[in-house]
Amino acid sequence: MRKNVPTLPAKRAFVVQLHAEAEVAQGHCKGRVEHIVSMQATHFESLEELTAFIVQILTKQESETDAEE
Repeated sequence: MRKNVPTLPAKRAFVVQLHAEAEVAQGHCKGRVEHIVSMQATHFESLEELTAFIVQILTKQESETDAEE
């Protein structure tokens, strides 16, 4: 790990809001997710869709960081 790099950087922060009808314990994951820094957001209907959005944002950030170096 690099020096002076926060362990919980803001660029990796997301807000996840679960729908009132979501029953997570039964595998019904539904809601909205927003990336704090870019303010990109999407609605999701499954854990897979939520994870895919997060992976998409983080992958894009990493490729942009690599391009800057």
